Amino acid sequence: MYTWEKNIRRVEPYVPGEQPKDDNVIKLNTNENPYGPSPEVEKLINNMDTDMFRKYPDPTVGDLCEALASYHNVKPSQVFVGVGSDDVLAMCFMTYFNSDKKILFPDVTYSFYPVWAELLGIDYETISLKDDFTIDPEDYKKPNGGIVFANPNAPTSILLERKKVIDIIESNPDSIVICDEAYIDFADEGSSVIDMVDTYNNLVVVRTFSKSRSMAGMRIGYAVSNETLIKYLNDVKYSYNSYTMNMPSIILGTASVKDDEYFRSTISLIKETRKWFSDELTKLGFKVLDSSSNFVFASPSGIGAKEVFDKAREAGIYFRYFNLPRINEFLRITIGTRADMEKVVDFLKDIC
Repeated sequence: MYTWEKNIRRVEPYVPGEQPKDDNVIKLNTNENPYGPSPEVEKLINNMDTDMFRKYPDPTVGDLCEALASYHNVKPSQVFVGVGSDDVLAMCFMTYFNSDKKILFPDVTYSFYPVWAELLGIDYETISLKDDFTIDPEDYKKPNGGIVFANPNAPTSILLERKKVIDIIESNPDSIVICDEAYIDFADEGSSVIDMVDTYNNLVVVRTFSKSRSMAGMRIGYAVSNETLIKYLNDVKYSYNSYTMNMPSIILGTASVKDDEYFRSTISLIKETRKWFSDELTKLGFKVLDSSSNFVFASPSGIGAKEVFDKAREAGIYFRYFNLPRINEFLRITIGTRADMEKVVDFLKDIC
């Protein structure tokens, strides 16, 4: 061992979903939207002035912050934008979780949470989900240095109803509560708590363009909160990297927000296909959790989840499998187009 190795920071990294290079596969492993982004985005790409690339982008991400503020009926100073919601959440961990008490998050949730905590030296405690994979707000009513949870949860796809989210927020007035709403657009209307950021001064809501806005490749995420908490977040950002957002992302992200009709139409298609696919899986004997996201979390019967995963991959169908306690007999399956999901059902009928 070299002497300098003892000074290296070592962490167990987050493992992203596989990105196959073959386009002739059915890729349902990373919760991408099967429909392209708004046509307004394509128009702007085709007419983009590349001379602007020689200049630094706006460090305040002003145009996109203003568009998001208008969309959510808040002030631009209540919006923070980053390179995907992963960047935003990492900044939130860095900014808000500096207590001597442990932060809390579920034991089955987005697997980047413990990675950030360990990377930043933040002590944490995982709270077990109930047997039905739901969050019990009572478990979060104890001393803590902050709380973060995904709603709907990933990978379980289950939504915690709004009144229970508010219960957690109200029960922790001295802690920052981060509600990670990456998949909220696929839930029922009125499920989000983003409209409550002016009511609760400890609430931060995080969203992404990667799922419902079909822009995973552009890397755009954002947080909405009160002006004070957003200022603190920007202070950390400007101390770390002033120019987090590239110019095309700012321009194209702004166009996406303004095309609400297209946004809602693709969500509707995904929700319809999700319902059909869930019913088909149930007919095949799968246990399917109630999904409020753009994926389903399902456990096959009569055959192991890992075996289904492997056979599907051989057939050019990519699911996500987590070899982890409590969920190693489940598959996370992104909702693709109706045509793709029909092919998946036909495949599953042959092996299940």
